[in-house]
Amino acid sequence: MIRHIVLFKFKPGFGWQDPAALAAERSSSLVGEEVPGLLHWQVGRNTADRPVAYDFAVIGLLPDQDTLRGYQDHPFHQESAALWRAISTWVVADIEE
Repeated sequence: MIRHIVLFKFKPGFGWQDPAALAAERSSSLVGEEVPGLLHWQVGRNTADRPVAYDFAVIGLLPDQDTLRGYQDHPFHQESAALWRAISTWVVADIEE
């Protein structure tokens, strides 16, 4: 099993009041329905009020590395990532369980 974790931090000038942020959030919430192979998909806004905190997170569970590669290449995932790329930076960790 692979636990896929992505943390997004808004670029300066962007925040939850921005329509682009809301579109990226909506898109991320649909990835679990649109991309095959995901065993679990969770998204959410950060609630911690700390300078080091990121603004948004996605956590997915996939059965193996092949499925992870398919997820990464899937057109819907690519479209969702492009929305985030325009407004944020991010970090990723893929953890084997």
